[in-house]
Amino acid sequence: MSFLKLVFKPGINRDQTNYSGEGGWSDGDKIRFFSGFPQKLGGWQKTTSETFIGVCRQVWNWITSFTDNFLGVGTDIKLYIEVGGQFYDITPLRVPPTAAGAVTFAASNGSSVITVSNTAHGALAGDYVTFSGAVSLGGNITADVLNQNYVITSIVDPDSFTISAKNPSTGAAVVANASDSGNGGGSTVGAYEIHPGYPLTTAGYGWGASIYNGPYGWGLGGSTPIDLLQRDWFMDNFENDFVANIRRGPIYYWERGASASPATALGTRAVLLSSLSGNDSVPTLAMQVAVSQNDKHLLAFGCQPYAGGATDFDPLLIRWASQDEPQYWNPTGTTPDGRASSAGFLRVSRGSEIVAIQATRQEILVYTDTTLYSLQFTGTTDVFALQQLADNISIISPRAAATANNVTYWMGTDKFYVYSGQIQTLPTTVREYVYKDINFAQADQIVSGTNEGFNEIWWFYPSADSNWNNRYVIYNHLEQVWYFGNLGRTAWLDTPLRDVPTGLYTAEYEYTDTVAGTPNSGNLFAHEVGVNDDGAAMTCFIQSNDFDLGDGDQFILTRRIIPDISYNQSTAATPTVTLAIRPRNFPGSQYQGDPSDTQNVIETSANIYTDQVFVRARARQMALRVASDTEGVQWQLGSPRLDVRQDGRR
Repeated sequence: MSFLKLVFKPGINRDQTNYSGEGGWSDGDKIRFFSGFPQKLGGWQKTTSETFIGVCRQVWNWITSFTDNFLGVGTDIKLYIEVGGQFYDITPLRVPPTAAGAVTFAASNGSSVITVSNTAHGALAGDYVTFSGAVSLGGNITADVLNQNYVITSIVDPDSFTISAKNPSTGAAVVANASDSGNGGGSTVGAYEIHPGYPLTTAGYGWGASIYNGPYGWGLGGSTPIDLLQRDWFMDNFENDFVANIRRGPIYYWERGASASPATALGTRAVLLSSLSGNDSVPTLAMQVAVSQNDKHLLAFGCQPYAGGATDFDPLLIRWASQDEPQYWNPTGTTPDGRASSAGFLRVSRGSEIVAIQATRQEILVYTDTTLYSLQFTGTTDVFALQQLADNISIISPRAAATANNVTYWMGTDKFYVYSGQIQTLPTTVREYVYKDINFAQADQIVSGTNEGFNEIWWFYPSADSNWNNRYVIYNHLEQVWYFGNLGRTAWLDTPLRDVPTGLYTAEYEYTDTVAGTPNSGNLFAHEVGVNDDGAAMTCFIQSNDFDLGDGDQFILTRRIIPDISYNQSTAATPTVTLAIRPRNFPGSQYQGDPSDTQNVIETSANIYTDQVFVRARARQMALRVASDTEGVQWQLGSPRLDVRQDGRR
């Protein structure tokens, strides 16, 4: 016998048939390529035991001049700032807090349901409200039980609604007893948060499915659904402060303040940008906001025109506030500090709406649904200039672009692109695999980000049979290879500002019915931490295309494998992987040892001490599969040898 050295091309190729892709890899999950060889992905773990409420769509990290290391977190329900492992709720209020005594409570013996009375409350089921100043109802419903943040479980009438009493420490239900007589005192204040958004894009019909005077007319239904967009937040920091807006919604601002400790500021909520002192002509609606950090202009992309009505909206308009004055948007006036305003506006000329933006080192890329533009600060009286870069260009979602090493990569509606001064189609070996298995109705969820430590660009997307992101595809821009797998994440942030334990964060959802009283919950994960899936085993594998002797006209007989596997960074005492040879005689036939062929599984295990493993197989062509599913294992495959000989023709 002789040894056949198994050397495969890096990356996964699914755009060729298995046979024509000989010498490469055909499938895998939770693996990456490093220096040309496959290895298991790094692990991840929750950053804190605390959870947040809602489906997270955006995460933003910044450090203030007071050295606060803040993380903004926006969900379909809440807006948070995370610091020190705690989530601080800064969700804006829909209306100012009520007058003291405007809210009263009524409880029923043996029930945790509390009826809240507040004239013309304007709330909806699923809204959140915070009570303060309440006193005990006399029994189990104490002041501490009442004075906290609640989800509204049902609307009784325009003047009352219900909540479910809960323990402020554990969240467990609290049941009223016979001593709970009601009212709650004469000084209760209710603070009503903005209405929650949709966790994913939802089709609506009929009355209430559109804005006033929408396409069906007031109070009329229709046979064609209207897409009610998922709630997206877009965030940036304006020096120490935090600015955020809801997609096609209001712009909010949170002030850090001048105190050495951020404790007071973290106890306050974000407010409408238009409510700040010295405000003028602030857009009431914006598709997306961003700060031009070099020159300190706050920009709105797709927004209400200057001097327009409250409901006017131009999806192709770009406006910016005066320099260093994020609340001053009047292009003809004088700022509160007495300077001539540098506020202004430009209008994109092609496309139907601005879909996404991507800030890079010297420009902001502006994507419409058909065209790509470059927005640059000029330093002249014009302030900003707009240049068209390409036509007939698409981007699949507002967060489908990422920049690494001053090169921007993005996912279009039918292919991938790269921009490095000029726009090119990004060659890919997984295009068919990805684009033929996307739920395009939920494409707004697609999110991209960098993993700079491994030279990777990631995209998470929903497969055709899923309403949520459940798969990912990766482009390694250094090695110029692609790979993919299964993992559900809704947001991504690769930040150099947090290095303990890592600067790479993602968000995961656990979705339940908010109206029933159980809120959505989510977690932040730190990636490239350890080798496990948040303390549990991570299942991963990679499988090659078929290989043969000659042109496949000869049978191969093999009896052993000489492994070449590194187990560096493993924490298990005896890290082990599964090696499998998968033989078959024709490209269209089933592999021997297929999971359904339980009598002929041709696989074995190899650990750190294994020098050779014996596997007997005979076929015209074979594939190699390497997998692991135990805790504490990290591995990288090298170039194993297969002991083979020719075994006739027929």
